[in-house]
Amino acid sequence: MQMSSVRNPVADLRELGIENVSNVFYQLSPEKLVEQTLAKKQGVLADTGALAVNTGQFTGRSPKDKFIVKDDLTADTVNWNDFNIPVSAEVFDNLYKKITAYFTGKDVWVRDCYACADQDYRVNIKVVTELPWSSLFAYNMFLRPTEEELDYMHTDWTVIQAPGFLADPAVDGTRQGNFSMVSFSRKTIIIGGSAYTGEIKKGIFTILNYVLPHDKQVLSMHCSANQGDDGDTAIFFGLSGTGKTTLSADPSRKLIGDDEHGWTSTGVFNFEGGCYAKCIDLSEEKEPQIFRAVRPGALLENIQFFPGTNTVNYADCAITENTRVSYPLTYIENALEPSIGGIPKNIFFLTCDAYGVLPPISRLTPGQAMYQFISGYTAKVAGTEAGVTEPKSTFSACFGAPFIPLHPAQYAQMLGEKMRQHQVNVWLINTGWTGGAYGTGNRIKLAYTRAMIAAALKGLLDNATFHHHPVFGVAMPDACPGVPAEILDPRNTWTDKAAYDEKAKDLAGQFIRNFEKYAAAADAEILAAAPKI
Repeated sequence: MQMSSVRNPVADLRELGIENVSNVFYQLSPEKLVEQTLAKKQGVLADTGALAVNTGQFTGRSPKDKFIVKDDLTADTVNWNDFNIPVSAEVFDNLYKKITAYFTGKDVWVRDCYACADQDYRVNIKVVTELPWSSLFAYNMFLRPTEEELDYMHTDWTVIQAPGFLADPAVDGTRQGNFSMVSFSRKTIIIGGSAYTGEIKKGIFTILNYVLPHDKQVLSMHCSANQGDDGDTAIFFGLSGTGKTTLSADPSRKLIGDDEHGWTSTGVFNFEGGCYAKCIDLSEEKEPQIFRAVRPGALLENIQFFPGTNTVNYADCAITENTRVSYPLTYIENALEPSIGGIPKNIFFLTCDAYGVLPPISRLTPGQAMYQFISGYTAKVAGTEAGVTEPKSTFSACFGAPFIPLHPAQYAQMLGEKMRQHQVNVWLINTGWTGGAYGTGNRIKLAYTRAMIAAALKGLLDNATFHHHPVFGVAMPDACPGVPAEILDPRNTWTDKAAYDEKAKDLAGQFIRNFEKYAAAADAEILAAAPKI
């Protein structure tokens, strides 16, 4: 057996039930993992030096195949629904035995890492994979312990990923061959049948969304965060494709993180040590920091090259719209280390409105903020999830319903308390369509969105004049530096005003119908923030 470290991870694997493997590769450097991937012909180098791989059948998450063990710990605490699908401990235990036995005779990659930059909330993670580039992903995305820390680290949670292992639905209690299954009692995540690395990332996010609010009274958030020169922190909520990564990577501000954060009594902290950015249509002009992060050590997923070259064609979505790149946070020049910021002064709710109804920027009252947070309206962008081939409107509670095990009201209540306590400005930003719905109108220019956010952060809208949207009631500024005034009211951008009015009423109806399931837990102020038809 080949050993790649003076430490002995074999004993750790044996404790997990993984025995008689061929080779154990522990804590390998990115350079070595890239070398192994190339040698196994599992990837190729782009001309920037980044490693490019294909994740196979799954190029996005498969939410219908994500399960949580329902036992004494979770039965009355998890909000069971279409995203938190219950399975018995027996189902988990049987699959666990099979997936660990699957590694017999195979090479295994093991990585110790951790989540949560605030050391008071640190969660140590052991990631076991059957592919070297999956271990590279874990290196990029999670926080990296020092050599000294490795000598005494204990594992809090374990992730075992085996893309080559398929469950038997008729026997194993799954929907199909692939699965992602969480046991809070065993503090273990098992992933089979999918090489999409996002399942590893979101598995850990899911467990943090349970542990931190439930056990530590820390608000966990699906958001990006950055900090200005004077220490002011801003957070950006939104689902994949709404601009969290792009808009938080601001050259004039320090990046705290691009996707997952916790909010304590003293500030916010990043869960991760890296970024997992969408790179469809990536360009140096529009997103210079992300573009320049695609270099040696970065992992490109499901991209295409220009014919006859190793130059990435970022516009090519032949494999998926959900092309991705992972890289360490340090690849962003102005990343904040450690990635911990103060109490937020501004909150941005990002939505990709496929209907072209919502204004590009609007200011929310506390009641409206809570209504929008619980609603979590956006459009699913093609390729973000398996089976989604074109944008469509959706409502995702707390801008992250697939990843929140507790009831949305618990997160909303925590956020509401913090917004009021610290008198935070809350803005709704539409990064979607203007001048018509998807297929007719155009996507709002990124330069305009950046200008609107910059104006809000600099306080340039504090004394602006506003008028209210007739249906949604949000306050729209009459002018904003760097932005044409005519686009600030979306109705003005439509040639057919009557068509806009009808579309606005239609979307308002969707909001109202969606909110019915939360109405019983909402107070009068939140209910009054509903759109008016």
